[in-house]
Amino acid sequence: MALVYVTDDEINICRLVAFGLKDEGFETEIFTDGNALLEAVQRRRPDAVILDWMMPAPDGLAVCRTLRSAPETRALPILMLTAKSSEIDRVLGLEMGADDYIVKPFSMKELCARVRAVMRRTELQAVPPPPREEILEASGILVDIDSHTITKNGNPIELTAKEFDLLVMLMKNKGRVLTRNTLLDKVWGMEYFGDTRTVDVHVRYLRQKIEDNPESPALVQTVRGVGYKFSG
Repeated sequence: MALVYVTDDEINICRLVAFGLKDEGFETEIFTDGNALLEAVQRRRPDAVILDWMMPAPDGLAVCRTLRSAPETRALPILMLTAKSSEIDRVLGLEMGADDYIVKPFSMKELCARVRAVMRRTELQAVPPPPREEILEASGILVDIDSHTITKNGNPIELTAKEFDLLVMLMKNKGRVLTRNTLLDKVWGMEYFGDTRTVDVHVRYLRQKIEDNPESPALVQTVRGVGYKFSG
């Protein structure tokens, strides 16, 4: 159950917001001043904070700045709840670090939806990016899988999509013999109904682009009766 801290110097508003949040499945704690909230955050980290701007010092903006300045609470979802409705006030609240800005009077259903929205955005931002694919390098050949680029001794090489995938498969299995059927399955897919001569044709074209001497290849070598291996 997500925990939301509600802070407002008017206890009735705190109770109203806490009741509405609990009715929507949130756990809540209420505070009537900023210092009490900051102390509570140190004891137990909430999933979101609702701050009243117009509290006595420290007011909502000061509390927001404090939370944003600490590494452990920098990403904490913060919603500003205030009677200040002018555009400049909204901009100031957001620039001070609030994730959302809700003007009194407000709808409890909208408030709950906004709490969920800022929590969801924070969770998505916290998900680490997918790991970068490795850069393959051997004998002057450099393959950047993410950018789908290939260079040899610093010079770009243009490959077709299948030639690129074929080279990547061979380089990832450097020194290992891959049969023609294995290459068909891994590069063309199991649904491909062509024969193994397709592999031979693409290997020949690939050699013409990456080998110093395609007639006597040093990188993509044939293992007679079996398949191919990358020996660079």
